[in-house]
Amino acid sequence: APDQPPAPPAIASQSGGCGVAGGRMTDTRRRVKVYTLNEDRQWDDRGTGHVSSCYVERLKGMSLLVRAESDGSLLLESKINPNTAYQKQQDTLIVWSEAENYDLALSFQEKAGCDEIWEKICQVQGKDPSVDITQDLVDESEEERFDDMSSPGLELPSCELSRLEEIAELVASSLPSPLRREKLALALENEGYIKKLLEIFHVCEDLENIEGLHHLYEIIKGIFLLNRTALFEVMFSEECIMDVIGCLEYDPSLSQSRKHREFLTKTAKFKEVIPISDPELKQKIHQTYRVQYIQDMVLPTPSVFEENMLSTLHSFIFFNKVEIVGMLQEDEKFLTDLFAQLTDEATDEEKRQELVNFLKEFCAFSQTLQPQNRDAFFKTLSNMGILPALEVILGMDDAQVRSAATDIFSYLVEYNPSMVREFVMQEAQQNDDDILLINLIIEHMICDTDPELGGAVLLMGLLRTLVDPENMLATANKTEKTEFLGFFYKHCMHVLTAPLLANTTEDKPSKDDFQTAQLLALILELLTFCVEHHTYHIKNYIINKDILRRVLVLMASKHAFLALCALRFKRKIIGLKDEFYNRYIMKSFLFEPVVKAFLNNGSRYNLMNSAIIEMFEFIRVEDIKSLTAHVIENYWKALEDVDYVQTFKGLKLRFEQQRERQDNPKLDSMRSILRNHRYRRDARTLEDEEEMWFNTDEDDMEDGEAVVPPSDKTKNDEDIMDPISKFMERKKLKESEEKEVLLKTNLSGRQSPSFKLSFSSGTKSNLTSQSSASNLPGSPGSPGSPGSPGSPGSVSKSISQMAAITTK
Repeated sequence: APDQPPAPPAIASQSGGCGVAGGRMTDTRRRVKVYTLNEDRQWDDRGTGHVSSCYVERLKGMSLLVRAESDGSLLLESKINPNTAYQKQQDTLIVWSEAENYDLALSFQEKAGCDEIWEKICQVQGKDPSVDITQDLVDESEEERFDDMSSPGLELPSCELSRLEEIAELVASSLPSPLRREKLALALENEGYIKKLLEIFHVCEDLENIEGLHHLYEIIKGIFLLNRTALFEVMFSEECIMDVIGCLEYDPSLSQSRKHREFLTKTAKFKEVIPISDPELKQKIHQTYRVQYIQDMVLPTPSVFEENMLSTLHSFIFFNKVEIVGMLQEDEKFLTDLFAQLTDEATDEEKRQELVNFLKEFCAFSQTLQPQNRDAFFKTLSNMGILPALEVILGMDDAQVRSAATDIFSYLVEYNPSMVREFVMQEAQQNDDDILLINLIIEHMICDTDPELGGAVLLMGLLRTLVDPENMLATANKTEKTEFLGFFYKHCMHVLTAPLLANTTEDKPSKDDFQTAQLLALILELLTFCVEHHTYHIKNYIINKDILRRVLVLMASKHAFLALCALRFKRKIIGLKDEFYNRYIMKSFLFEPVVKAFLNNGSRYNLMNSAIIEMFEFIRVEDIKSLTAHVIENYWKALEDVDYVQTFKGLKLRFEQQRERQDNPKLDSMRSILRNHRYRRDARTLEDEEEMWFNTDEDDMEDGEAVVPPSDKTKNDEDIMDPISKFMERKKLKESEEKEVLLKTNLSGRQSPSFKLSFSSGTKSNLTSQSSASNLPGSPGSPGSPGSPGSPGSVSKSISQMAAITTK
């Protein structure tokens, strides 16, 4: 690439500062939107601001700067490089590439501002401002540059039927070279060549000259790959577009021509659900539909090398859609009529379906808008009454209409959940719970007829967004979280949990088919989310409605995924380490279904086995004293023979340590004295020693000695430690006796009989559960991990035929 030329005096004289149209940020001439092209070849909006050009010392050159109109922050700072190809499109767009895969675009509010900045760019690059592209992206070879100097333009053959083959060869040979593409595009523009080619197309069709039609196909396809906005504007004009599509019907690689024009004129009917009075808007809609059809259906799928050659076509469609949404949004009469007919009971079903489908497509188009404009768009729809209209539509019988309404609702929730929350809270003051919008959504989720529950999954995601405190607003006057969650638990939660409560009235699920299990799993997923994020609202609901007991009935489901969902729900509650929950679990003996499921699972080494053990391991590691005591006092007989993991024995040890402390209160006072003595030293040393004291396993202590750092073993400390040492010795002795008993029992080698677990409560009612744990020792599928003493399949300790667990 040639060296950067020195800046012309006119530009150099501006290097003292970056003026924005005389320093006024309010000047609309320089108002722009900044876009970047993403990996999917779609334009992402980066914000709105005001553009200026000035010399930037850091970049050592003239640069384009865009400052946000909202806060003045820098949206863009881009040096005008002498070899970058800048392209001007549709009078108000400037597009260029900063790097290989980083395309930028400035969309100007006014043509005058675009022209001003274009002149600055052309001045820096030494180009004539009348061109639409300053230069090509790829550096040409010296030979091509020499050709460029010697032949300033490309001469096209005269546009005649006999010379179509020659024209096709010229177009094909020009595409590989960016320089020749530029020359060809200029020649086609200047001579009005495209319209002449389309006249020949009519002649070829009349004469049924298939060879000529094949040449025209190649020529028009090549013109598309030139990627020039000026050429597209000619080709996509009302008078030319159908003929261009006609040329693309005659693909030489196909034995028969396609009938694209027939489809567009006869099959695809343009329906004005509400009459559009603006002829320009109507023409823009027709044009966008046809160009989108060309891109998606007519043009062959571009190769990797051709994909970038159609970037201007993508841009053309994108900016057309932005324009259509803007024009419709400004037409107040149109939107008023649309919503009036949507909610009018007299509107017939077919008409209503068309209106809903139009609204859905309208919302889909809005995704191309920049955030500020999209905000205004949804605010307009809200003011027009889109949510009451959706409520009416969702109450209808037509499944297609309801499906489209659900899609529209998803756009609203994803973009502005607060708007939806505000609406449902307001309507709760006037309507019954049954017809609230949010309850209609829950009912559609529950009544989804799809065997895979595709719609229910989508609706559950929307409900999760609505009840997620992370996206709720908090102001000085009110807290959205408090208000909305209070509303939701009062008016909606009973609708959500109805299927769960209806299905868990007995000891096992009353309906256990796959679709019901899927639905209950979805409901449990949302309830688990609520446990994690809603604190006291969900806590009151679970405890008052005895929800956890009902959920644990699902542990008896034949569907493992549902049983695991129920277990996950309980695990999330235990994970909170909340004593309110713990007291509720203990009072209602809610470990019983879990222990039953564990024993019924028998020797199988599966997710259920691991998940239940992990839950008890959490209780042990976190030292949740109340639950530890409850589990050991009530369920130890059923669990004491599980020795392939040390979890339950560890729980028992925790329990005994608690009892020992209760029986020897002096022990705790000794420890507190010791801790207070240590506090006089460095705080970090204290923390390390405290960790050692509480975390050291008794098995690691030799001769019953307590762990005390040597540096602090004064005579006074030894006196204090004496009772503790004696306690440790007693513990050590008891542990060794237990190991001896266990060893003798293992030597007997007897096989364990079936577990039979009887739970007796204060009312003397018994629940008996049979579990097949009678696999042979070491049978296949028995769990075990490196270093573990055994597995559920090889439980060898003799146990009694009946393990009775008495609850007091």
